[in-house]
Amino acid sequence: MLVLRVCFLAILTQPTAVLGAFASPEPSFHGAKRTAGGVHLPVRRQAVSGGGKSAKEMGSIGLGDFLDVTYNVLIEIGQTQTPVVLDTGSSDLWVLSTACGAGCSSGTQPLYPLSTFHAANMQAQLLYGDSMTGTHASGPIGYDTVCLAGLVLEEQYFAAINDTNTAVLQTNSAGIFGLGFPLNSIVWNEVFQSQPSHAVSFKKALRSPDASSHLANTLRNLVIRFFPKTHLNASSPSPSPPPQFKRQSTSTASAMFSSYTSLAPLLPRLVAQGVLALPMFAITLQRDTIEIGGNQGTLSIGELPPGVQNSSLTWVPVRGYPPSQSGLTPPVDSPNEVYPIAWEIPLDDVYLDGVKLPRSTLSAPSISLSALVDTGNSLIRGPADVVSHIPTRFACSAPHTLAFSIGGRLFPVDARDFVSQARSGSVAECMANVAPTDAPVLGAGYLYSWSLGDPFLKGVLAAFHYGDLARPSQDPPRVGLLSTVPGDAAAKLVADVAAAAAGGLDLPELSDPAPTGMLPAASTALNGVPLASAGGGRGQGGRGGQGGQANGVRDAMRVNVWTVGVAMVLWVVGRGLA
Repeated sequence: MLVLRVCFLAILTQPTAVLGAFASPEPSFHGAKRTAGGVHLPVRRQAVSGGGKSAKEMGSIGLGDFLDVTYNVLIEIGQTQTPVVLDTGSSDLWVLSTACGAGCSSGTQPLYPLSTFHAANMQAQLLYGDSMTGTHASGPIGYDTVCLAGLVLEEQYFAAINDTNTAVLQTNSAGIFGLGFPLNSIVWNEVFQSQPSHAVSFKKALRSPDASSHLANTLRNLVIRFFPKTHLNASSPSPSPPPQFKRQSTSTASAMFSSYTSLAPLLPRLVAQGVLALPMFAITLQRDTIEIGGNQGTLSIGELPPGVQNSSLTWVPVRGYPPSQSGLTPPVDSPNEVYPIAWEIPLDDVYLDGVKLPRSTLSAPSISLSALVDTGNSLIRGPADVVSHIPTRFACSAPHTLAFSIGGRLFPVDARDFVSQARSGSVAECMANVAPTDAPVLGAGYLYSWSLGDPFLKGVLAAFHYGDLARPSQDPPRVGLLSTVPGDAAAKLVADVAAAAAGGLDLPELSDPAPTGMLPAASTALNGVPLASAGGGRGQGGRGGQGGQANGVRDAMRVNVWTVGVAMVLWVVGRGLA
């Protein structure tokens, strides 16, 4: 059941704001700005406090940001408000519970108590990463009331994790908030299978005595095939594909779609219920490394940020997976539908310093070039043979430009986001925020070659349009991009490096606390995208103060990723807790 009301904490602090979800264009509660068609949340890097009384009274729900490695949103589940990683590369919501053992013994983030948890007698086994990296999280599936920016969903299913080797606590988070499509959701898959009414109808439709178990295997194979890019426990660089996918009855798809209004992940559930003015969300990410500023971080739900025109974005389709590629079999009354699995978009080509990089030869030429748009990835990842053409280490004062041609338009990575300082105490050498990932294989999961993570996303406004979840041909899913990289980005990097070297400082890497309200933008770009203020400024990036602390965390955590190879809970693993 969807309840269009503000969260309990908002009622305590602002009783006059108890309105319909989009009833008033006036600024509203929790630091979120509401308009007639959407909700706009502050997106800032943060080192979230323990969620003390003052924070709860203020109803702080900004998107946090840990050193440009993870971006978090405060979400309220039951009576607990806790930060979770904002992730367009997956579809499930999960939080660490108080039942979590060794993997949850550190950190100041509040864990979810099971006192209000309604267990559903099923388990979530979640895997993330690729064959080179990977982490897991597991725990019981159940439901509770979930609130995001005053939008409340009762009986929202999620996983209360009690076992994990992820590093979410080290990134000032306590879980994951997946924003992908329902078909990519392990939680939805398990809950949907468990519905008795569904099993009965499927038996009739399939006319098989074991139809319900057949359906369960079908759905499980669908999700297992796509959710992890490959088998994470494979010992060889070319893991075996998952079990052969069995096509389900065409009537199954219709039952799946009807379940979205009650069982789907949070944002697709809002879309399925028709609550949002538009079935979409948009994201801009602030920069808190190299030079503080860039876009003002925001998450907009239901529409684009105010002042940004739809026509200013370059819109491209999301890849659909037909049954021949192990996608969902369409319903009998709409046999030509092709359904998306993830936010995967076509690429034209990739350029380094203006020179087109060669196409990968690691995959079949019949696989069209595409990329996953992934806020949960702190790196840009691509095919190993193409990534080998990109220098891994170079002088910080010699900027490079990596650009992706999408929809006929070039989208460069800001030179300041392309690099990380290689060693604490010296700004002479930088390393590229780029790493290899598995090449796609027909019939073995996702078909994207590249993953466009936070280094790319800090230089764009990205809009994610779900479209019609049941009939994508009527309203196709798509991603819109608007580049915000200034023409002098390379010169700015050179100036930043020179200033840091002259002052004997490291380049800044900050972790901002969650804002208690929508911070005023420093200015607005000509394209309407709000720009962030310089925040803490370069001074905090030195060896003293907050910047020094951040660099200390970075050095310790980079050992985990670059030396030991332990992945964080980033879908395709980032550059480490920089």
